[in-house]
Amino acid sequence: MRRKEKEIINRADIEKILQASRVCRLAMVADNTPYIVPMSFGYRDGKMFFHSAGQGQKIELIKKNPRVCFEVDQVGKLKKAALACDWGVEYKSVIGWGKAELVSDLKEKTAALNIIMAHYSGKTFEYPDKMLDRTLVIQVTIDRITGKQS
Repeated sequence: MRRKEKEIINRADIEKILQASRVCRLAMVADNTPYIVPMSFGYRDGKMFFHSAGQGQKIELIKKNPRVCFEVDQVGKLKKAALACDWGVEYKSVIGWGKAELVSDLKEKTAALNIIMAHYSGKTFEYPDKMLDRTLVIQVTIDRITGKQS
């Protein structure tokens, strides 16, 4: 990181940002072309979880190349100034890299969906088999993660 004074090193601080964020942008690559999509997510024990329909561009891309990158952020107040170059925004952000896999085991899928739902509601749920059959879960095992704040 170029601006070391802005780097968040403490893993607990990084995890607080993950827990407080509401949208995660998941990035993939297809034939040297980046593709990024905002998604609902959950985080637990060094893994990110996303839910998806069973087909679509992101699923095809993950099947071709499971290496992904993700980003979450929290935006604070705008810092106004007389000079344009002195303007800024308070923020905290996390970027991570890892390997995505598609979860098919129903117990693992249910556990992952509950991690996602707990992220937003603090609750766990039961899921009808019909819904579980048509829902795909993407699990990203994080290899590297970094945080930044301003």
